[in-house]
Amino acid sequence: MEQLITTIVKGLVDDKENVEVIVDEPLEDGTITYHIHVAPDDMGRVIGKQGRIAKAIRVVVRAMANKAGEKAVVEID
Repeated sequence: MEQLITTIVKGLVDDKENVEVIVDEPLEDGTITYHIHVAPDDMGRVIGKQGRIAKAIRVVVRAMANKAGEKAVVEID
């Protein structure tokens, strides 16, 4: 899952070396939180107009997590 998020985000940003995905330990209910960190100049590219790209990333990750029988949350920091 972490590799999927990294690949998606690196396709969106200019500064590919500053893309970092941090995975938190699963919560009690099994939810795994993924934190996306990018360069400040690329933050707008990852969020998109009115948050559309961020929402699309979350939908894809949630779909892959459901397929794997997991719960996932994506936060863009």
